[in-house]
Amino acid sequence: MIAPSDRTPLHREFFDRPVLEVAPDLLGRLLVRTTPDGPITLRLTEVEAYDGPNDPGSHAYRGRTARNGVMFGPPGHVYVYFTYGMWHCMNLVCGPEGRASGVLLRAGEIVEGAELARARRPSARSDKELAKGPARLAAALDVDRTLDGTDACAVGDTSIRILTGAPTLPDQVRNGPRTGVAGEGGCGQAHPWRFWVADDPTVSPYRAHVPRRRRS
Repeated sequence: MIAPSDRTPLHREFFDRPVLEVAPDLLGRLLVRTTPDGPITLRLTEVEAYDGPNDPGSHAYRGRTARNGVMFGPPGHVYVYFTYGMWHCMNLVCGPEGRASGVLLRAGEIVEGAELARARRPSARSDKELAKGPARLAAALDVDRTLDGTDACAVGDTSIRILTGAPTLPDQVRNGPRTGVAGEGGCGQAHPWRFWVADDPTVSPYRAHVPRRRRS
């Protein structure tokens, strides 16, 4: 049961902060995705921070493009990208406008609307796997590129909203290298900017970056 006090929408000021402050503070917050079939509510349990021009792992590291333009806009907007020709991933833009930092939403627990998420994720073996990983999260919530640029703080648009929820206590937050990002596995943990809720079964497994082999 979600308490009424946990359903207060987060204001833009929440996102207008440095990305390394926003990312761990998103753990335990609620994401409400209103689909044509009804709402789905997810409790965030795993995220990754990407710090724009200071971060080679960020889509915005080399500047603005048609693909990443939303990242340079006002904080509190949704940045959705399509990867490997198969999957969508959802991010929340944060920091001052023009900074191009954002938080990738990696995993969460579906707390309302599980039947809708199950219909979109029929291969999930249990509800714990419905949004266990960024592509699964986007699929479970019916997120695709049509939502790129959505203002999660807008008063009128309720397609995506971030609510107060129950923020995770600091002693329950863990951090480590980001999944699949070059230079961050093994001893090269240059950016330990993946944050997750300790011992939560919906958190995705860590995988180090594996360089692609060129075809001969």
